[in-house]
Amino acid sequence: MLGLESLPSLKETIIKNNLWAKKALGQHFLCDLLLMRKIVKLAGDLKGCSVIEIGAGPGGLTRALAESEAERVVVIEKDARFIPVIEEIAAAAKGKVSYVIEDALKTDMETIAAKPRAVVANLPYNVGSEILIRLLREIAKSWEAYRSITLMLQEEVVDRICAKPSKEAYGRLSIISQFYCETEKLMVVSPEAFTPPPKVKSAIVRLVPKSERMAGVSFEALEKVTASGFGQRRKMLRSSLKALGGEELLIKAGIEPTLRAENLSIEDFGKLTKLIGRTS
Repeated sequence: MLGLESLPSLKETIIKNNLWAKKALGQHFLCDLLLMRKIVKLAGDLKGCSVIEIGAGPGGLTRALAESEAERVVVIEKDARFIPVIEEIAAAAKGKVSYVIEDALKTDMETIAAKPRAVVANLPYNVGSEILIRLLREIAKSWEAYRSITLMLQEEVVDRICAKPSKEAYGRLSIISQFYCETEKLMVVSPEAFTPPPKVKSAIVRLVPKSERMAGVSFEALEKVTASGFGQRRKMLRSSLKALGGEELLIKAGIEPTLRAENLSIEDFGKLTKLIGRTS
């Protein structure tokens, strides 16, 4: 059986299978296999991992993952046009690659990939943040199940994930991501690397689950308090959190009621979330 080196180029794969990016699905294809290998390298240690890829496209990242030290590669793909491409890679990878035809927002990760898991994916722009929140919810339940999550997203979204307090990009995604993970922006990717080129730059971010974090904080409560705090971003917290306890809640947490949500640290949001959990 021929191996991965026998596969056609990514551009040939696109032409052969008549694959074109669908704007409605937020698709932009990467056709540089060297770049794909670099992304896999940036993901860190994958040895012994079941790696989940979300959305294969023409299969460049799938090939690079198949070449890696990962134990197994599982592709979640809901666009059936790409299944022949994945099957071709799976055959060349001699059993290392498999796939499920599902929506990643509904997939039960536990049933498709053994622990430890890692996620490496070039996510569609239109659902990237939503998929990340889904993955963070998984980590909230079982941090030890995931070694890392490495994603390519719009640079603006990556900046929000990694933003620090009092910065313009700091918001709900920053807090939820950083409460559960160490986050790092690794690399910026220009629009010219994609087919078709998007109108914005992309970037790669790696999230590594924290083994230690504040106890007694539920994911749902953290979503609630960040939604309230940043839903009226320019208001003081005593107003934006009024429905959750307002000034009394803030005083209990040792937080100045006249501050805005953007001024609070990750730990501050943890304190508020714990108090809300006790009173709800």
